[in-house]
Amino acid sequence: MTSLRLSDGRVLEYLVAGPADGTPLVFHHGTPCAAVLFDPMIEAATRHGLRTVVYSRPGYGESSPQPGRTIASAAADVSALLAELGAERFVTAGWSGGGPHALACAALLAGRCAAAATIAGVAPYGAEGLDWLDGMGAENVEEFGAVAAGVEQLTAYLSPQAEIYAQVQAEQVAAALGDLIAEADRRALNGSFAEYGATMFRKALSVDIDGWRDDDLAFIGDWGFDLDDVKTPVSIWQGDQDRMVPFAHGRWLAGNVSGATVHLQPGEGHLSLMVERFGDIVADLAAKLG
Repeated sequence: MTSLRLSDGRVLEYLVAGPADGTPLVFHHGTPCAAVLFDPMIEAATRHGLRTVVYSRPGYGESSPQPGRTIASAAADVSALLAELGAERFVTAGWSGGGPHALACAALLAGRCAAAATIAGVAPYGAEGLDWLDGMGAENVEEFGAVAAGVEQLTAYLSPQAEIYAQVQAEQVAAALGDLIAEADRRALNGSFAEYGATMFRKALSVDIDGWRDDDLAFIGDWGFDLDDVKTPVSIWQGDQDRMVPFAHGRWLAGNVSGATVHLQPGEGHLSLMVERFGDIVADLAAKLG
């Protein structure tokens, strides 16, 4: 793990893998997760000459908290990380809670971001024409009820959940996720992918709940940029069996991100989409990079 000291004094932890001269593929992890490398993802990126870059958002793992951050805040951190790597152009992908952060990079780093992908990415809270909670598993409905009730109630909800995830093992992930996973996800959650998920959870919550709490607050707040500002080529990937970020979020983004390439995948869930389609997602990004 490598750490970058930012201009405001915060520390940002990150990992890099793949060809040293490759264009960076900056990956935004989900919620609650952290910077962990996964060999199949690295291999998919390397096949297209891309260098995999993963970082922990503020408050996760060893990355310093950034109270009051917005979704847009990710763009400045990514810009600093690219400067550290000596890279100008990049492509980016965000999974789940990472989806909005990838869109922030597409909007705010448009001159440098050649292409972006959201993978089961969250849509804006309160978006017109979207019932944001409809189709989510019971745990997410309860969690975002706590988010809407305020920081104290959110903290009270997340703290005992974090104790579970901070110790979870690969064979326990499905049970820990409970009503949030569909059958397609249950089938995908085995072997190295289950270990990858468990490792991300443990690392994310190894210090505190700051990252999880601040992600949740950022989702329901003003994102800090307008989707109309997204001129970078974007691809939207969403499975219709997703119980963490329901299919309606993908459909809404498909209709509200101008010029987006849309991949609505029947039979895929939140996890299976990553397992089954990540190679296609990377190929699409590489093609847009040219």
